[in-house]
Amino acid sequence: DDTDNPPPKTVQGYKFNIFYPDLIDKTKTPSYSLTVCEDNRDFSILKFHAGPPYEDIAFKIVSKEWDYSYKHGFRCHFQNGIFQLWFHFRKWKYRR
Repeated sequence: DDTDNPPPKTVQGYKFNIFYPDLIDKTKTPSYSLTVCEDNRDFSILKFHAGPPYEDIAFKIVSKEWDYSYKHGFRCHFQNGIFQLWFHFRKWKYRR
């Protein structure tokens, strides 16, 4: 029971694990693209593209700057038919 330790109220990042077991061309790594939503700039569309027989899939995510540091949990990896994209948002250090 985690009632004394609730999760943070803001999204801190995302972890996507996408399974592509039947990919026809296994030499081509799936890719992703990010575009800001036109109607609401607080959100972005994260689109994954893998190729046949798969259609592209897209997710609406919070629009913040990504931390691309592997030390801080960034992962973009394709192995054994699983495409992993994990990232946290950059934490801004406030100085007085």
